[in-house]
Amino acid sequence: MVLKLRTFVPALGAAVALCAFAGLDGSYVLPADHSAIGYNKTAAQDAVSRLARRIASGETRLTYDTTFGYLPSLLQALHVPESSQILVFSKTSFQAPRISPRMPRALYFNDEVSVGYVRGGDVLELAAVDPKLGVVFYTLDQERLSRPKVDRQEQCLQCHAAGSTLGVPGLVIRSVYPDRHGMPIFHAGTFLSDHRSPLEQRWGGWYVSGSAGGAKHMGNTIDGQGRRDITDLKEYFDTGAYLRPSSDIVALMVVEHQTRMTNLITRVGWETRMALHDREVMNKALGDAPGTASESTDRRINNAVEELVKYMLFTDETPLTAPVTGASGFAEEYSKMGPRDKKGRSLRELDLKTRLLRYRCSPLIYSEAFRGLPDVARRRTLARVRGLAGPEVVEILRDTGVL
Repeated sequence: MVLKLRTFVPALGAAVALCAFAGLDGSYVLPADHSAIGYNKTAAQDAVSRLARRIASGETRLTYDTTFGYLPSLLQALHVPESSQILVFSKTSFQAPRISPRMPRALYFNDEVSVGYVRGGDVLELAAVDPKLGVVFYTLDQERLSRPKVDRQEQCLQCHAAGSTLGVPGLVIRSVYPDRHGMPIFHAGTFLSDHRSPLEQRWGGWYVSGSAGGAKHMGNTIDGQGRRDITDLKEYFDTGAYLRPSSDIVALMVVEHQTRMTNLITRVGWETRMALHDREVMNKALGDAPGTASESTDRRINNAVEELVKYMLFTDETPLTAPVTGASGFAEEYSKMGPRDKKGRSLRELDLKTRLLRYRCSPLIYSEAFRGLPDVARRRTLARVRGLAGPEVVEILRDTGVL
């Protein structure tokens, strides 16, 4: 799940990277200490690291709330909408003792940042997308100070750099079968969730407010008992103890899509940087001129790009069997963001009748992470999108300066 931190353990060591692969799901972990990456040694340049520097210099001050600590002020500083609130009650966080069906953990997100809040917790959990490094993890102390401290938590790679994150520092949305305490019943099975997942495998261990049109899903289910299509969660917990009384179904669907999309962008960036670096090492060893082309390098980059494009264009999206309706205003707020073309169209326009988005192309194509891909990977991705996307998507991307 997003921001699934665990008890801190030694950081991930190097792993051996292969030169070619078939598919990325469940694949090997790429070496974070590779010379072309330097995850642990490189200063991050993401939204949270920039905010941390402004806090340390006194340029930005966070306001302390007696109920929520720095949460409301932090969300405002990071431009994360409160309407994005989603609630998870399974004990799958390092703050697990404080999490239960009666005290769910709240998550908030935008395209670049995720923020986790646990009632009574000592810290806020943050994950930010760095254009080169991928997802970088932080905590912000909830102690009342003039300048609250933001700490980078590289140890989170123990859980967040695995096959489930495509082998790079990334995010996970997981669906489990929870018992009445919120403990996952692992022998019953778990599912990774994204827009390819059937609804009946989504949101186990999560609260879901809004309507799935009667379609079956795993949300709001505790010890096998639960209800779908509800807008009021107060029968489960004290909704007044959270910024919003909702765990919006549309927000859940959007964050599921974004999770894998973010990981794919990172994987393409890492594969490309490593492949180009390794090619130059080989060229030097063989006495070839710098920049000499390599078939294996091209294949390695192209394989990763194909995985990204396939997902970006929603090739394997599971169709909705009934209309979906949110409960927090997130759908309306999300649809208003982002650039529009000359006809007023936007990739953020939601469908929610038969699929997530009206136009089949991920809005994360506008993200800082995608723009930060190595030139060769970004150009190849855009060339494939231009050739495979529908005409309306191509027009939108041209008008908004992507193509």
